[in-house]
Parts: sequence; C-alpha cells; structure tokens
Amino acid sequence: MRKSKIGTSLGKQSARLAAAALIAVSVSACSGPTGQVERGELNYENFTAQQIFERGEFDLADRRPGLAAQSFAEVERLYPYSDLTKRAVIMQAYAHHLDEDYEASRSAAQRYIDFYPTDEDAAYAQYLLALSYYDQIDEVGRDQGLTFQALQSLRRVIEVYPDSEYASTSVLKFDLAFDHLASKEMEVGRYYLRRDHFAASINRFRVVVEDFQTTSHTPEALHRLVEAYLSLGLTDEAQTAGAILGFNYQSTDWYEDTFRLLALNGLTAEAQGDNWLRQVYRQMIKGEWL
Repeated sequence: MRKSKIGTSLGKQSARLAAAALIAVSVSACSGPTGQVERGELNYENFTAQQIFERGEFDLADRRPGLAAQSFAEVERLYPYSDLTKRAVIMQAYAHHLDEDYEASRSAAQRYIDFYPTDEDAAYAQYLLALSYYDQIDEVGRDQGLTFQALQSLRRVIEVYPDSEYASTSVLKFDLAFDHLASKEMEVGRYYLRRDHFAASINRFRVVVEDFQTTSHTPEALHRLVEAYLSLGLTDEAQTAGAILGFNYQSTDWYEDTFRLLALNGLTAEAQGDNWLRQVYRQMIKGEWL
C-alpha cells in the first residue's frame, strides 16, 4: 500500500490512542456480560467523523479489516460532506480487499473513481479495482471471465495513470494474467490432444501462437502443433511449426523434442506449403506483414 497519506495514517500512534479511547467509551456504554463490544450495538451517531475514522484505523492496525470497513462506511453514511469522507471511501476499498470481500472492495473503489476521478488516489482506487479481479485468479481450470476483467482493469491503470506508482506493477500483473489465459488454452489443447481430437487441439494451440506469442507457452504450443499435424499426416504444417520453433526457441527443450520427432518421420524443420503457419513464419521470421 501507498506510503502517502493512506499508509501514513495507518501507522500513526495517535490514531491508535484515539481509537482505543473510543473503544473504551463504547465498552462502558454498551458492553455485554463479557465486556466485549458487538459492532452492531454501537450508535455511530454519537461520535464525530474523526472518531469513527480513527476507530477504523485502529481495527485495521488490529488486523480486523471487516470491522474497519464498517467504520469507514459509517463515516461516508453519516458525514457525506466531511473532509474525511473521501478518505473513508478509499479506505473501505482497501479494508474490504484485505478481508477478501472483493465485490465490496470493487464497489468502493469504483465509487471513489466515479466521485473523485482527478484525485491523487484515483490511480490507487483503479489499482484496487483491478486487484479485486486479479487476486481471484487462482486456478487455470476456473472460468476465465475474472482474468479478462483483471486484464481490462489493469490496462486502464497503465493507460490512464501511466505516471503513477502502480503502473509498473500493473504491467507485471497484466503479463501474468495474459500468461494465465494462454495456460487455459494450453490445458484444453492438451486435453483434446490426449484424446486424439487433433483438429480441436490444433484450434487451441493456434490461439496461443497467434494471440499469445509473448507468453511462455508459445514454444510448447508449436511443439504440440507438430505432434497434432503429424498425427493427421499434414507434414507441411508440422515442418513449418518446427521452423518457427527453431528460429525463435532453438535453445528450449521443446525444440529438441520437435527436432527428434520430425527426424523420426524423415522430415526437417523448414517452412513448407501455403498455410496459416507459413503466414506466421513470414511475419515473425521474415518480417513480411502483407
């Protein structure tokens, strides 16, 4: 998190003391038999915006982000015209994200962007919004809608806030999310290939080669294309895929496997015929785009 006004406020000892004082008042007013305060028992109307905000900071420091988010929401609800309201909205987004309530985090972040689009923390709000999608990308086998949403949101950080401190991190996460999409295509392609559905597997590996050339999966995709095309008896396509692999990824194990596979079939890795791979070859190797 930023080390500007948001990060600094979390670290202030004065905020801790003020929040602790507020808690003490709350305990004496509405504690149960055990002396513990239930958040629902608090009457926020009895406190100032500053006191409620500081209570949220205290809960964050005490690693209770869900409770902190409630306090920041109360600042926004009770004191919509307070100087603290703007900060309360972005702090809600941050607290909800820590609590892994990504939908609520996204809602608060979007609200901040809508209300304060030119504020210095708008870039951070957009970054939190992107993270609300990105941090849910965990398994290759899951639906990739979240990945697409993450890519779109990260791209917005990069394009709209290129000079912000979040731009470089967004570029890195964008590349990782992009790689994740390629992983999905590879997984499905391998599934079809193992079951001898060669045409279906080729369609998936083709997507990787044409749309995800910058990812780490392209060498394997080319090798799998060689396997699939040889299984179909389409030697021109297999040789051309091998040629692309040889020019761009000759140092990889995938090229060595492809070279051996082609040799076993009496073939070499060179561009042949007139097919979609030959076009990729002309573009990538020869620099011919027409």
